[in-house]
Amino acid sequence: MSVRHGLLALLERGARYGYQLRTEFERATGGTWPLNIGQVYTTLSRLERDGLVRALPNNDGGQRPYEITPGGRTELALWFASPVERGDRPRDELAIKLALALTTPGVDVQAVVQTQRSATMLTLQELTRLKTGDPSPADLAWRLVLEAMVFQAEAEVRWLDHCEASLARFAGTPETSTVEDDQSTVDMDAADTRERTR
Repeated sequence: MSVRHGLLALLERGARYGYQLRTEFERATGGTWPLNIGQVYTTLSRLERDGLVRALPNNDGGQRPYEITPGGRTELALWFASPVERGDRPRDELAIKLALALTTPGVDVQAVVQTQRSATMLTLQELTRLKTGDPSPADLAWRLVLEAMVFQAEAEVRWLDHCEASLARFAGTPETSTVEDDQSTVDMDAADTRERTR
């Protein structure tokens, strides 16, 4: 999710100022996506520039609320109606890290996998602990975000298991140099045999 669309979704509920948007965004994402207030106001400025929100007069406390425009509602509806493309998601740093570990001399890839598995298992335990209890309807949005994180952690553990099994299979495969050494031994034995039979 982009911060841009998250703020539009919050403004669809009614006019809000920056600090309210930050608090509600973090609550809606279960605290998993912290925002700084500068990021909120920068995004609001861009949304205003693009005609998707408009600033209202300052309230009594000197805070300036924003409201969504018809163009913002159209943008939000398009976002909700469109699937999230795989290319829109951040790159998987763990997959890249393991790929580089495999090709970097001196790196213990098994240790990299084990370190990640331990960290992911701890995260999974913490997320599972947070899931206990009967959620109220008001907590459903937070619960769905939390459950998505649980599923992602479980998938990561399964993928790490797959990586470990692949590494074990790879370790059991003869290296190219070993194959070449075995072939040269066969060639020398054949030459010796030919020499003795002359």
